[in-house]
Amino acid sequence: MIQTDLLIIGAGPTGLFTVFEAGLLGLRCHLIDALAQPGGQCAEIYPKKPIYDIPAYPEILAGDLVERLMEQIRPFRPGFTLGERAETLEKGEDGQFTVRTDKGTPHRAPVVVIAGGLGSFEPRKPQIPDLEQFEDRGVAYMVKDPEAYRGKKVVIAGGGDSALDWAIHLAPLASELHLVHRRNEFRGAQDSVDKASALAAGGSIRLHTEAQVNRLIGDHNGLKALEITHNDPAKAQTYVEADAFIPLFGLSPKLGPIGNWGLEIEKNAIKVNNAYDYQTNITGVYAVGDVNTYPGKLKLILSGFHEAAVMCQSAYQVVHPGKRYVMKYTTVGGINGFDGSKKEAKKEVVRAIA
Repeated sequence: MIQTDLLIIGAGPTGLFTVFEAGLLGLRCHLIDALAQPGGQCAEIYPKKPIYDIPAYPEILAGDLVERLMEQIRPFRPGFTLGERAETLEKGEDGQFTVRTDKGTPHRAPVVVIAGGLGSFEPRKPQIPDLEQFEDRGVAYMVKDPEAYRGKKVVIAGGGDSALDWAIHLAPLASELHLVHRRNEFRGAQDSVDKASALAAGGSIRLHTEAQVNRLIGDHNGLKALEITHNDPAKAQTYVEADAFIPLFGLSPKLGPIGNWGLEIEKNAIKVNNAYDYQTNITGVYAVGDVNTYPGKLKLILSGFHEAAVMCQSAYQVVHPGKRYVMKYTTVGGINGFDGSKKEAKKEVVRAIA
């Protein structure tokens, strides 16, 4: 049984920053995430994409933001259960919650913080026969490592920002890059459309518009080629040699098992009390970041950071009922030397616990 003060469901940016805010109050944290590494979407889906609305960073790559957050929380020594999904929630007579994962790992804490972003994601898959047969053998629904496509023949399908951005990014790496879209007009940012068009004019991207991939060709070793059908029946089908096919039609967010915990849900998000502490309808269970909803909600990483800071003040009272604390700013003494123990927390934490 893993025992902690705050059990955080989700190790994305908001979940990680919650560790920092809780650590300043001397609270121990443990995080559960279905992904194999911390960082959430930023690490798993778009680690190389820039983010522009993080204070003090005019531009920072999503993966770099995760690294900075991990560095920031290192002094507080959080625990991690990775590669496991939070499955069940039970509240005992003593007020402690027990959360078990899909692998049966039990966790116990007086406070549960749901920081699961938009929930678990499932890719929107195109209706292509035998598509699943080539998954992980040429077909991928996200780009984890751009270098894996160096010197490869790559086909990307889609007309949004992700398809355009990855086509632009992979064009210099791939030996051939084809971009297939069922319409003439793209839905992405105009700057990305212009860049992709320029690369197509120069021959770096082979553009197929008003077309779609309708058949994959390969064997037990993986993908070998694919067939592209044009909307105009007068045009012949096009066969393209391909080592990799990346259909980028977006992701469908789902709350998963959390949706069965008795929480008040509105439009696939968890309703919270934003007038006070971002607590859910279950006392002791909070929700911060993109997973929650309230009037005026902005789904931004920086909003999640704010919510985490406010929430931790309330969570402290749950963990230490009736205990007073005196808030001090981090500029007073910093956090150097904090080793995660309660003894050192009293010496080094910059929000003194009284």
